Amino acid sequence: MGIDAFVDGFREEPGYLDFGRFGPLSRVAAEESNALTHVLERARHGSSSVFLEQDARVREAAAVLTGFPADQIVFTPNTSTGLMHAMFGLTGGVLLSADEFPSVTIAAVRAQEALNVVQPVWLETDHGKVTPGQIRDQLEHGVGAVAVSLVDSRTGYLCDIEGIRQVIGDRLLIVDAIQGFGVVDAPWQVADVVVTGGQKWCRSGWGTGFMAMSDRAIERLTPVFSGFSATEEAEPWGFVPPPAPGAKAFRVSNPDPIAQARFAAAMEELAEVGVETVNAAVASNVSRVIDLADEFAIAVASSRNEQERAGIVVIEPPADQLSVLTASLHNHGVTASTRLGQVRLSAHAGTDAETLDMLRSAFVSFGSAATY
Repeated sequence: MGIDAFVDGFREEPGYLDFGRFGPLSRVAAEESNALTHVLERARHGSSSVFLEQDARVREAAAVLTGFPADQIVFTPNTSTGLMHAMFGLTGGVLLSADEFPSVTIAAVRAQEALNVVQPVWLETDHGKVTPGQIRDQLEHGVGAVAVSLVDSRTGYLCDIEGIRQVIGDRLLIVDAIQGFGVVDAPWQVADVVVTGGQKWCRSGWGTGFMAMSDRAIERLTPVFSGFSATEEAEPWGFVPPPAPGAKAFRVSNPDPIAQARFAAAMEELAEVGVETVNAAVASNVSRVIDLADEFAIAVASSRNEQERAGIVVIEPPADQLSVLTASLHNHGVTASTRLGQVRLSAHAGTDAETLDMLRSAFVSFGSAATY
């Protein structure tokens, strides 16, 4: 599949620049969901077997994109669930930044409060950017794991997980991949735990995600939340068997097969077109967004370096002009996220010329209305 065919699967209305919040369903994900919903609606005799096939399918699709074996991947309904599994399963210190997305920090603190076997160690960073050098300088005795976001949700900064691996040795590396999976061709196998959801850049809708685990993670993490479907027994009546070996131990209940099908279809399409191809298209569109901000003298707070960015551009107008910029974007039909005095614009491979023209018009209006 070429990039043109992939872009054809973007069905959102022009003006959408908010993939960092959620991605509108791709065509293949929507079609897969509709097909299986129809099967579920009719419940024709013998049709239920298709639902049982989706767990292996989604894990195999994730395996192709990450390089982890399928039996070391478990489907999760979202990123936060996988992070909870990882943090509650840890023993010892975990080094992380307080500026990480709250799914990471709250999971670590809740695990500490509940079990008192994991200890968050707070990393000092340069405005939220986590770098190998900072981690190297702040590694303490007793730190057994490091947790980072592949792409920071506020700054758009793309983390160097390969460099982090080099400085942490055999400590566990836990990566929240939600803001980069599907558009960043990352060296996933340097991580011990990769957790992501499919509702953003993979455009698979809510209720989709996975946790991929290395041999080291499977050996060291305790499956604290391990339900009846996480054993090797089909129906463990009358006794409580131990968790299954491997990633399956981190299941809680039977997954939603329609959600699995949506996510699998999206990942299969990504594998066909190639993440590196998608990444190139995203990088091109991000550059166009940055060029527009420069043209209208709107400060770009996120990195301009292609090696340090993915699909997120953060712009920062003067504090007293933020509401004017937000109103201009709204009035011109541009969907974006505003928080903490900044506007986050997130472009995908399918971001088209009409969307960028709408952004330009919003910037023209902002420039006309703003006072300095």
